[in-house]
Amino acid sequence: MDLGLKNKVAIVAAASSGLGRAVALGLAREGAKLAICSRDKTRIQKAADAIRSETGAEILASALDVGEEAEVRQFAEECQSRFDRIDICVTNAGGPPSKTFAETSIDDWESAVRLNLASTVFFAHAVLPGMRARKWGRFITVTSASVKQPLDGLILSNSVRCAVAGLVKSLSNECGPDNVLVHNVCPGFTATDRLLTLAGKLAEKDGITREAAIERWAAQTALRRVGRPEEFADAVVFLASERASYLTGSSLAIDGGLVKSTFG
Repeated sequence: MDLGLKNKVAIVAAASSGLGRAVALGLAREGAKLAICSRDKTRIQKAADAIRSETGAEILASALDVGEEAEVRQFAEECQSRFDRIDICVTNAGGPPSKTFAETSIDDWESAVRLNLASTVFFAHAVLPGMRARKWGRFITVTSASVKQPLDGLILSNSVRCAVAGLVKSLSNECGPDNVLVHNVCPGFTATDRLLTLAGKLAEKDGITREAAIERWAAQTALRRVGRPEEFADAVVFLASERASYLTGSSLAIDGGLVKSTFG
C-alpha cells in the first residue's frame, strides 16, 4: 500500500530514542523528510545519522526543550525555512516521574503540565496555521493508555495527559474543515528505556526483579506481552498518511489490549 508520504515534511519531537525515534524511522522509510528534536544534541544527531544511513532521508536535527515556547517556535521556523512547509507534526515528550498524589509537590504538577500539555500547545501554535492555510496536515500527539485507564503510581501522567486528549478532540473539530486531521495515540507497555526505568522502580518497591515487574505488566494485556516500538510507530505512520483521510479526533490505544473498557 502506498501511504502517500513521499516528500512529506514531518516534525517528530523527542526522537532521539524510544517511541519518537521509532516513529521518525517509520516516516523516513516511507520517504518523508524529517525535522527531529530532543534535549540532548549528541543523542539527536546520532539518531539522525542512523536514520539517514538506513533510509537516505533528508533530516534536520536540533536540540531543544519542548517545554520552552520560544525554542519550539524557532525549531518550527527552521523546519519551514529548510523544507518550505510542515505537513505532519508528532508531539512527544518524556513522561513525568512515577509518583502517587501524596508524593507530589506543586512544582511536580507545574513541571508535568509544561512538559506534556504546554509543549503540545506550543507545537500546535507553531504548525497548525500553516497546515490550515495549505488545506492539508496531520497533528498527532503521543500520550499514554493512562488517558483511558489510569495506571497506579502515575498520577501526574494520568491527569495531565487527559488534558492533551481533550485538546486533541477540540482541535480536530476546529481544524477539520481545513483538512487538518488531529489524533492522540496512547501507547501501553512498550519496550522503551522509560519502561525499564519504571520497571526498576516497581521492582525495588515490591522486592521483585525488573523482569518480573515487566511480566506483571505483560500479563495485564490481551496479547500477554509488552509492545515493540516499531509496532507503535506503524500505527502512527498510518494515521499520518493519505490512507487515513477520513479519520480525525481519535485517541487510539496502541496497547496490546491493556485497556479493558468497551470503547477503549
